[in-house]
Amino acid sequence: MQRIALGVSFNGRAYDGWQSQPSGQTVQDQLEMALTRFTAAEPVRTLCAGRTDAGVHGLMQVVHFDTPLQRPDNAWVRGTNTFLPPDIAVQWARAMPSSFHARASAKARRYAYVLLESPVRPSVDSGQVGWVFRPLAMEPMQQAAQMLLGEHDFTSFRASGCQSHTPVKTLNRIDISRRGAYWRFEFEANAFLHHMIRNIMGCLIAVGTGNRPPAWMAEVLAARSRDAAAPTFSPDGLHFLGPIYDSAWGLPERTPLFDWLP
Repeated sequence: MQRIALGVSFNGRAYDGWQSQPSGQTVQDQLEMALTRFTAAEPVRTLCAGRTDAGVHGLMQVVHFDTPLQRPDNAWVRGTNTFLPPDIAVQWARAMPSSFHARASAKARRYAYVLLESPVRPSVDSGQVGWVFRPLAMEPMQQAAQMLLGEHDFTSFRASGCQSHTPVKTLNRIDISRRGAYWRFEFEANAFLHHMIRNIMGCLIAVGTGNRPPAWMAEVLAARSRDAAAPTFSPDGLHFLGPIYDSAWGLPERTPLFDWLP
């Protein structure tokens, strides 16, 4: 048996998230069906670095699977993409040692939320960006974001259906930048809770629009109650940038899509 790792990109708008469901309308279902058709063998089952919600996009999801087939890396890319819908594509493939695990070997995970600040809703980029029609202030949001860094109990930002064994996560960084009308919020943590970033985004926007002071973020965090935080923000602008692995694994750190995202 050989272990294969794939880097997968997808537009999540048409799918019910990553994880396989009976409907078959998930990114994992589409990928596994394509791999099974390409290999013309037993059904292929994959394990991913991090599950994403419905409507969330992926620039570099990483999965692994085991197979008895021996094929060149570029054959896995071209062959699998032949059977995938146009909004999902394998970006790269690598043969890996059996000790590699897409989820367990990851040291951290990265997301970016892209937000349009405009009096008019998105059009060409509909589904790709979040939207706020009120002006945002950079400094208050940066001050609020700093209060979330480090290891904390993030219960206040956790969805009720979250399956994580613990609400304690380590948030390594939150970078906020702006290019014209587009804001980019980049998050890196050892792991994320269900809806954690979208709930943080709701709070950051409440601070950025002046509805709440920056110090309110610390109060929300300390409350350890979902009721203390802002409503969950839209999934449209959320993009999974992928996991971070030790360089010894030799896996790509980015795809061409990283140059496209604002």
